[in-house]
Amino acid sequence: MALAVCGAAGGQEIVLNPDPATATVQFKLSATLHTVHGSFRLKGGAIRFDPASGKISGEVVVDAASGASGDEGRDRNMHKDILESAKYPEIVFTPDRVDGAVAAQGGSQIQVHGMFRIHGAAHEVTLPVHVQVNNGVVSAKTSFTIPYVKWGMKNPSTFLLRVGDKVEIEAATVALP
Repeated sequence: MALAVCGAAGGQEIVLNPDPATATVQFKLSATLHTVHGSFRLKGGAIRFDPASGKISGEVVVDAASGASGDEGRDRNMHKDILESAKYPEIVFTPDRVDGAVAAQGGSQIQVHGMFRIHGAAHEVTLPVHVQVNNGVVSAKTSFTIPYVKWGMKNPSTFLLRVGDKVEIEAATVALP
């Protein structure tokens, strides 16, 4: 979900490990009368990036069971009936290509293509990622939409409560090379 990539002098491949302690994965879901906000925890991962070729590999893993919105009943329903997090405990993004250049210092806007695995199925996605490199410290942010109903998950709407069929994700991390 959150990516960390950066350029290196001479085009050397680099390995970055997103830091679960500094990562944020926030979600937003529209519903009747209000918007539901919540978060997930980054479990870990590692990214290998070759700035010369634009090739990227590795994975970023989010703990599906960590999802929390601040409402115990809603969260229980999310884990049991929508995410089925006992059966599918991880949400994984596996990047395979970067479009755009990453500056060795300062900010860059890139597109990261890859597979997003959630609820037992993999989906092809391209994520817009803003990368900031400052003295070897890399931060990255992305915002994207998951069409969870289209991807086979249950919509929790009821007769009285209507919920959107897409969830907005904002993810950010800091990683040291």
